[in-house]
Amino acid sequence: MAELRFDTKKIKAGYSPLDNNQAISPPIYQTAAYDFKSTEHAQNLFTYKEAGYLYTRVGNPTVTYFAERVKALDGAKNAVAVGSGMAAISYTLLNLASKGGTILASPYLYGGTIDAFDRLFPELGIKIKLTDAVLDPEKLDKEITDDVKAIYVESISNPNAYLLDIDSISEVAHKHGVPVVVDNTLATPYLYRPLEHGADIVVYSATKALTGHGNIIAGLILDNGDMSLYTKEKYPQFYEPIVMLKGKAPADIFPDNFFIFRATLVYLNLLGAALSPQDAYLGIIGLETLSERVAKQSSNAAKIAAYLESSPAVEWVRHPSLASYKFKALADKHLTNGGGGVLSFGIKGTPEQEAAFLNNINLFHYHVNLGDARSLIVDSPNTTHSELDEDEFKLADIPSNLIRISAGLEDADDLIADLEQAFKAAGLL
Repeated sequence: MAELRFDTKKIKAGYSPLDNNQAISPPIYQTAAYDFKSTEHAQNLFTYKEAGYLYTRVGNPTVTYFAERVKALDGAKNAVAVGSGMAAISYTLLNLASKGGTILASPYLYGGTIDAFDRLFPELGIKIKLTDAVLDPEKLDKEITDDVKAIYVESISNPNAYLLDIDSISEVAHKHGVPVVVDNTLATPYLYRPLEHGADIVVYSATKALTGHGNIIAGLILDNGDMSLYTKEKYPQFYEPIVMLKGKAPADIFPDNFFIFRATLVYLNLLGAALSPQDAYLGIIGLETLSERVAKQSSNAAKIAAYLESSPAVEWVRHPSLASYKFKALADKHLTNGGGGVLSFGIKGTPEQEAAFLNNINLFHYHVNLGDARSLIVDSPNTTHSELDEDEFKLADIPSNLIRISAGLEDADDLIADLEQAFKAAGLL
């Protein structure tokens, strides 16, 4: 059979009814552990001589079906699902810099990520350098020193919709033997697939548009299967024996998959942010409508962005659909399925008027999530990015009057009418 297209993969990939009593919907394997058939079977599972399941913290069939489906949608070679997007980010960067080193990171990131960079990773001996050089390949080239273990970016940034040139970043990083990690949460594989643009590792908060209903907390790590960047000299952790492997190293057991394998064996196993089979099932159901949801959210966001740009209550608007968008040429080239459901704008008023605007919104939900079927609104500088200091706000280009919208699946005209009445209630129109 020919290679299946995206919309067929989101329904079919990674699961076969033949393996599950002909059940068309993947069963929820609600079990903590799995019986061993014999002592030989137990030893084979523990030494990875045989594939199978032994404990749901490190493996569960329903969770595997979810990871395999996203792997197919992204064109990845290896994948593991974990309990949250932050777990996916943390396990990935710990796996790359377990011996110390520096992560060069984009400043255009989710606030929780920057908070982890400021407080968690330095405690573990990992340096994080936020740099706007991710916008300038020549400058980035000069900043990649010998102790840099990864470049970390978001494909479309939260909250201000910066769009980075992953092809250029990857070309520069690979010259130095450094992998590129892309958080693709806002784009989803429907809009953008980073591995096709040279990225090596993709992480997701699957809580967001990937599953799309605001009813689970989940994350994923995927890679391109190319282990050649992880040399013994720069990344010795993949070549060192692990007790559980009976004296063997991750690279000995799975030469084509030792990055994800070590992340699973060391971090998922020992830190324990496992995805539950119930949540994996809800994730699979969400994936089945990924294209339709993100296409509608992109369309709604474009209509809202156009309205806001014409409103006297608004200073500025950022969304890839707008002619004024800072990265318009890159967006037209790479975001051919739409600009995504997230946009931001600067409200033209006092802090008191901004509060009155938010307090008078009726249809939008005022909270911190995004990518939901429902439309969401939040004042990011005071909430999702409140951990940033003044220098980080400036570097991230997040003005104090920024409002973030995550467009849902409602009628765009109703959403625009809600914004209009809230502007009037705040005395801005």
